[in-house]
Amino acid sequence: MNRLFGAKNTGPKPTLTSAISNTDAHVESIDVKLAKLNAELTTYQSRMAKMRDGPGKTALKQKALKILQRRKMYEGQRDQLQQQSWNMEQASMMTDNLKNVMTTVDAMKSTNKTLKQQYGKIDVDKIERMQDEMQDLMEAGNDIQEAMARSYDVPEDVDEAELDAELEALGEEAEFEGGLGLGQGIGETPGFMVDEVPNFVDEPPETNKVKEAAG
Repeated sequence: MNRLFGAKNTGPKPTLTSAISNTDAHVESIDVKLAKLNAELTTYQSRMAKMRDGPGKTALKQKALKILQRRKMYEGQRDQLQQQSWNMEQASMMTDNLKNVMTTVDAMKSTNKTLKQQYGKIDVDKIERMQDEMQDLMEAGNDIQEAMARSYDVPEDVDEAELDAELEALGEEAEFEGGLGLGQGIGETPGFMVDEVPNFVDEPPETNKVKEAAG
């Protein structure tokens, strides 16, 4: 069986990348052959341009026709190989895109599983109750701050008329105290001791001594 069909190939299987490289190498070799054929055609053309019609020119035409046929054959092969290479490149790009998609899907599945495990442990109702309690505590704290900052025995509103009345009353009180001598300066002789001499004193007191006694 091995003689008919050959031994089983145990080597690595060809990949699209290697197949594309081999195809491109064949295309390059065909391009070399085409360049050689084009050079020969150019030579025949220049030679026939200098020849007169006759058997010699006819023979060169036959050779040029054969070279032209070979060139068309090689050009057909090159076009086929280039199309095969392009198809394999497209298949390779689709394979790479599919691999990227599968990698993305696997990552999303893993992330989704992790998120379910994490968020599954969270009780939304407890969070809402905690937020409500925090709001109540904040409101209670504000109420306490307002209560602690409350003023004592201070009227909240005082109009201008009441202020004028208070100032006028203070002015009258100051005049009254001035009339009684309560507003005298320190070191001054009281009014009741000025120009008054008791009956039991023979001479009026000296002003300086009175001031010293008052001091």
